[in-house]
Amino acid sequence: MVAAHLAAAAQLIDTDPELAYAHAEAARRRAARLPVAREAAGTTAYAAGEYAAALNEFRALRRMTGTEDFVAVMADCERGLGRPQAALKLVKEGLASQPPIAVRVELKLVEAGARDALGQRDEAVRLLRSEIELVGARGPRNARARLRYFFAQLLAEAGNTDEAEKWFASAVRLDPEDETGAAETLSELQGLRIEFDEAEELDPEPESLAPEPSDESMEEDLEAPAHRPSDETMDEASGSQGNNE
Repeated sequence: MVAAHLAAAAQLIDTDPELAYAHAEAARRRAARLPVAREAAGTTAYAAGEYAAALNEFRALRRMTGTEDFVAVMADCERGLGRPQAALKLVKEGLASQPPIAVRVELKLVEAGARDALGQRDEAVRLLRSEIELVGARGPRNARARLRYFFAQLLAEAGNTDEAEKWFASAVRLDPEDETGAAETLSELQGLRIEFDEAEELDPEPESLAPEPSDESMEEDLEAPAHRPSDETMDEASGSQGNNE
């Protein structure tokens, strides 16, 4: 049953995060000592907006495994709970461990969000601009796309729509599957439909930075739900759990 609940959580997290969380909680009650069950509970709670529950799960997971991989999402939970200073403290801890670029980008995104929540939008913009310049063409494309997308969002919220359009377009070029939602946002901003050729080579970045190269029988078992780590991780774990049962 643990594996079945984990599989259901992985399948539902994008379409019904509250039900996904209920499945993950059912798995966690049966296998609370398994890191994969705690991670599933934390990830689905986060997706459902249950930040306090998610934070508890990720804290437990951090103690169990010793990994710093979840510090960014822990910090974002603190931010979501209205505690930006606590979020900044966790960001500082995470950056001190010199994480890989993808994790560093997530930490910087949370830091910018916390600064913005504190009324420091100019500093939030400066942080992300500096991070884009520092990262350059290094790191996973999705991380670089997320960095540009959230930078563009800050610019748009600050009223700088012209520059925001350039950075949304930059995110689109790195994210042809539109996982960030950058294409839709850009289309709304411009008032027209954006058609993107996935085979097209990456265009140059905005002039301010250097260019980068292209690159279901379980209902009775569930408790009612309390009210973007990953699906792939839970799917893999589900397979391994099935072998253990």
